[in-house]
Amino acid sequence: MRRIFLIALTGIGLAAFLTSGAPAQDFPSRPVTMVVPWPTGGPSDAPARVIAERMAVSLGQPVIIENVSGASGSTGTARVARAQPDGYTIVHGNPTTHVVNGAVYRLNYDVQKDFEPVSLLARQTFLIVGRQSLPATNLQELIAWLKANPDKATQATGGPGGAPHIIGLFFQKETGTRFGFVPYRGTAVGINDLVAGHIDFMIDAVNNTLPHVRAGTIKAFAVTARSRLPVANDIPTVDEAGLPGFHFSSWQAIFAPKGTPEAVIVKLRAAVADALADPAVHRSSRGVRPGRLPAPAANAGRAC
Repeated sequence: MRRIFLIALTGIGLAAFLTSGAPAQDFPSRPVTMVVPWPTGGPSDAPARVIAERMAVSLGQPVIIENVSGASGSTGTARVARAQPDGYTIVHGNPTTHVVNGAVYRLNYDVQKDFEPVSLLARQTFLIVGRQSLPATNLQELIAWLKANPDKATQATGGPGGAPHIIGLFFQKETGTRFGFVPYRGTAVGINDLVAGHIDFMIDAVNNTLPHVRAGTIKAFAVTARSRLPVANDIPTVDEAGLPGFHFSSWQAIFAPKGTPEAVIVKLRAAVADALADPAVHRSSRGVRPGRLPAPAANAGRAC
């Protein structure tokens, strides 16, 4: 009887080993899903797809993008918070999803405690842009037009508490203007209305706005950075355009559910590092700077 008992214990221990250590060692044995909590084509979606495609090379498995938008990114982020912590479901996050939403919404997850950080991906700056038919031709004229039309103009945002919304509030405070905020499920949707002339202006990521500026369907007033962008050297900085110190930047990162094995996190992190080191990823990331954020003293401005 004792021998049978010991054999049973050994079997239980072996089963525990097989169900705990082995999956982490074999990871990934099937496709990985990266949830992007914003609509297709937005400033987070495009870089996520570039990174995911390159990560798949290192992981040896597809990395599938799943867009789950709504509630300023909290809908998709919640899905990952509740996912099995095995590394097969990760989320592409930013300050809105993993900082601001914790203060703005009553969430059924904790932005600080329910995730394991995998890797920082990139940082972004923003463009102040307007509909093509707007009478203003530069930032000072835009501010003057807003002051002459209080509470009549509209700014598109990706939802309450998102970076464009917060920057817009600062813009009102710094310029003494008043205008309405129109929330969308994501700024990729809002910019369509800007191009169509239904919205007056936006403050959004370069990679989401610059293609439309280059196409001539919207106009750019300034970039919210200390220096001009290499990809848009013809667009003045806010300092040059008459709004000194109005510097804002954002970041993007990947998170996994809390409890994901460290060995799995290491493999995901290595795949991201390989992607960020690939020159093709840099060429594909217009307006986004892949890699580490600079030290606070060297930052381009206030981070959202």
